[in-house]
Amino acid sequence: MLFTTTTQYIALVVALIAGWLFGLASHPGGKKWKQRYAEERNGHTETRRALEARVAELERDNARLASAIPVASAPDAASRAEPAYRDEDRRPL
Repeated sequence: MLFTTTTQYIALVVALIAGWLFGLASHPGGKKWKQRYAEERNGHTETRRALEARVAELERDNARLASAIPVASAPDAASRAEPAYRDEDRRPL
């Protein structure tokens, strides 16, 4: 086993606590990360509001179009086109 005596376990605990305290002492405080998190949160909120406004606008347009009177479509060009030749104009070969 790696640790066999009580003294070794105590040394391990002391080393772990010392490392934890050293890490806390050398940490910059997290101001940068807190600021970045707040900016990201605010950006997400703004994007969410913009998307909700867009959805509401599209729903209003959809309701308006659903209740609108349909427009008659113009006849298509194929139904108005004349044939390239008529049967009576066609000459036998």
